[in-house]
Parts: sequence; structure tokens; C-alpha cells
Amino acid sequence: MFPTRTARRGLGAALALLLATLLAACGGAEPKVDAAADTRTGAFPVTVEHKYGSTTIPAQPQRIVTLGLSDQDAVLALGHKPVGAVAWFGEEPFGKWPWVRTLWGAAPPTIVGERDEYNIEQIAALKPDLIIAQYSGMSQTQYDRLSGIAPVVAQPKGFEDYQAPWQDMTRAIGKALGQEQKADELIDGIADRFAKIRAEHPEFAGMTAVVAENYEPGQYTAFSPKDPKMIFMSEMGFTMPQALQQFIGTKNLVDFSAERLDLLEADRLVWLTGDAGTEPRIKADPLYQRLRVATEHRELFVPYDVPPIGAALSFNTVLSIPYAADQLVPQLAAAGKQQ
Repeated sequence: MFPTRTARRGLGAALALLLATLLAACGGAEPKVDAAADTRTGAFPVTVEHKYGSTTIPAQPQRIVTLGLSDQDAVLALGHKPVGAVAWFGEEPFGKWPWVRTLWGAAPPTIVGERDEYNIEQIAALKPDLIIAQYSGMSQTQYDRLSGIAPVVAQPKGFEDYQAPWQDMTRAIGKALGQEQKADELIDGIADRFAKIRAEHPEFAGMTAVVAENYEPGQYTAFSPKDPKMIFMSEMGFTMPQALQQFIGTKNLVDFSAERLDLLEADRLVWLTGDAGTEPRIKADPLYQRLRVATEHRELFVPYDVPPIGAALSFNTVLSIPYAADQLVPQLAAAGKQQ
């Protein structure tokens, strides 16, 4: 399920409606985007810098292909509907997730690959005028080939693949679409949401947190501070335990055996589960049973898919963050209070 496995304020009424819907929506509420609003703002051509240099987009894009695993969310939030996208999380048909279901409507994109395996011929057949690959591991060779089809905006420069902040990726997409101001307004709306959470839960600022998973007995994975899931936690005030941070180093995630479960000691431990058997399997591990985070019931077991809390954390976009916050914040606040 992982790729590496891996204050400007709104000025217009339409944007105010968008932000109110995105940021105040709770549970399975579906955000709405005015697809006709603000889609022709900005002067073209525009030039966007990225990992492989810079790309100039000569005119307002009309046929967009997204090759980053979560790039479609920012594109949709800005009022555009990609004609092609890659598959992730078994998302076919697109529109599965509650935060984008209404935005895809009856016109899902053509699936042009899975993760970083792209079908170049299929992409060319869509006749795109812009290809976006922000949350991706696109190689130089892939970039060069795709640039022969359409302008390509590759991963943000200065970051390892899959480790760029969602804000940077959103801004790059907004610039490529000629909608920098609207992208900044969306980002500022999410920043306000996180500020509200920190104000309501000042205790989070003094807590450590870990996001982890377990796919087979005795084998565990923890995610780095630069992974989207931990970025989400940090924006609420949590920090990663120093010992785990040093153990991970510059990686996006780290795998280890049960003998190093001590690395997961934290004030909050968020387990992402893929099936019903994950939680009992973890709790049955004798070494896990010794951890204070377990004995004091400060761990959370949240599913990837039903409901899709883990998916929302992994996407960590302007559309998925409000959903993830609505679902996860109450659980984080309650953990450890009932023992």
C-alpha cells in the first residue's frame, strides 16, 4: 500500500463555500468543488521548477494526466478533472474515497499505470497537454520520455521521492494550472484547521507519536517524520520519539523484527490495519504486550479502508486531511483515558 514499500484568506464566495465544505465536513461528508470556478486564472505561459529542471506550460491545460499517487486530489480541488491517473490502494474505479466521490462523478480517469509503472502508450493516446507527477518516484528516463508527449511537472526538487510536504506539491500543481492564489488559499484553510486542532488539544504538543503497521507475524514497519502520515501527526503538535527518528535516518520507512518493538514506545501509537486479523495478531505478540503504550492502552488501531482513515492519512492532501482529522482526532484525544 505504500509507494516506497512507501495566510492568504479566501476572497470570493465560491472559494468560501469550497473551504467551508472541505474543512467543516465530518465523517463521510463529501466535499464539493465548483468545477467552473477560477479555472482560467493566472497568466500563461508559466514555468514550474522541479527535480529534473523546469517545465513551461504554454497555455491553460485542458487534458491533465496525474502520475503522482495522490496528485489528482489537488487537481480536483482546483476545479479540474484529470483524464488519466495511476492506481493506488486498489482505488479503481476512481471516486471510491468519500472526500472525492462527488468530484469524479460519472467521468473517472483512464488508469495509465500502477504507482511508478506507467503505460507510456496509453498516456500518449489520451493526448494530454499537462502531465503532473508530484507524489511519485518518476525516474529521469521516464521524465524524458513523457516530456516528448506533453509538459511534465515532476517531483519537487530538494526532497527525496515521496517526502515532499503536501504544501509544496499543492503549490506546484496550482502554479502549473495557473491557480497559485487559489492553491495558497486552500493550503491556508488547512493550516487554519490544524491551528484549531492544536488550540483545542494543547496536550498534543507535549506528546510523541508513531505511525506503524504489521503485515505478518513478528515483522513491523514504522514511518519517518517525512512520510505523509507522520506529517499529519506533526501538524497537530506531535513529535516522533528521538530513538526511532535516529533509527529511521533519511528513509521513508523502516522495517524491523519484534525484538525492536521498543522503538514504538510513544504517547500515541497509531496502527494502520489492512484486515480484521491485524489487531489480534499484534496484541498476541509477547514482546508487544510488554510495551507501556500497550499496557496503558495508548495505541489506536485504524483501518486503511473501512472506514478509509489510513487511506486519508496516506493521501494527506487538501481534500483528505479534513476527513482524516474528523476521524482520528477524537480517537487520539481519548486514547489511554479508559484503562
